[in-house]
Amino acid sequence: MNMVNIMPLISVCLPVYNGEKYLKEALASLRKQTYKNIELIVSDDNSKDHSLLVIKEFSKSVNFPVYIYSHLPNSIGGNWNNCIEKANGEYIKFLFQDDVLEPTCIEEMLSTYNAYPNAGLITCKRNFIVDENSNNKETYHWINEFGDLQINICENGGSITVLNKKMFSNIEFLKSPFNKIGEPTAVLFKKEIVKKIGLFDTQLRQKLDYEYWYRILKISDIIVINKPLVQFRIHQDQETNVNKNKKIDDHDIYNKILFDKYLELLHPEVKKKLINEFSTRYKWMCFLKKIYHEKLKRKSSK
Repeated sequence: MNMVNIMPLISVCLPVYNGEKYLKEALASLRKQTYKNIELIVSDDNSKDHSLLVIKEFSKSVNFPVYIYSHLPNSIGGNWNNCIEKANGEYIKFLFQDDVLEPTCIEEMLSTYNAYPNAGLITCKRNFIVDENSNNKETYHWINEFGDLQINICENGGSITVLNKKMFSNIEFLKSPFNKIGEPTAVLFKKEIVKKIGLFDTQLRQKLDYEYWYRILKISDIIVINKPLVQFRIHQDQETNVNKNKKIDDHDIYNKILFDKYLELLHPEVKKKLINEFSTRYKWMCFLKKIYHEKLKRKSSK
């Protein structure tokens, strides 16, 4: 029996926009994967360089399906969502155009899922590729601060760390690094969870990845593989730096999401901070809640 046929299909989602510079390296890392039952889903945001040519040439050299879809640019989240919507696999594995997967990345993540079948998401540690144009003190300061995203919220003893929704009540939750899970290239999740939590929030530009991971964490455990299975590239043209230069900040939108959907799960100090930020609205909600409960009491006493 061919073992590949009984292995789940993994949809590797590659959102692309003018990614020619690093695409060959990213795609080469996909070709080297030890897990073979994969498909590549490419969503291109109207690239003006040779990105699509690179991908088409790559498709001729591999024995797994490569699907290329055009996407009219409206947001990076829209491009990510288009990948997910086109995916045929049981699992979603992101690969960004400037990142790299270690050869056993998909195999080890899927093996971890088999050991923790009720997990909502698998993530891993990351190594870093620092481009020459970013080889400076600021970059290494960033790596020192954000290299291990879970360092302040749990002990990473052993090969696996299990995160559950108690993490929201940690005093460190709303402190840097705000992303406690990882960049999209670092995660794997079942496509079926999209039916429960929806797609990425396209109104967000900077924080849409971990806002999505936290939606998953709210209903399911997240498993961290304490081993770097991906390489995250740091360079001047990456989306984070572009947004920073454009002064794009999701702070208000993100905090409003936390206030609306996570308030009761948060640490009292974090809760207090958000209540102060949205105090008028919160007091009004409490007032309406109080009236509602008083009505219920009067009804039940009759």
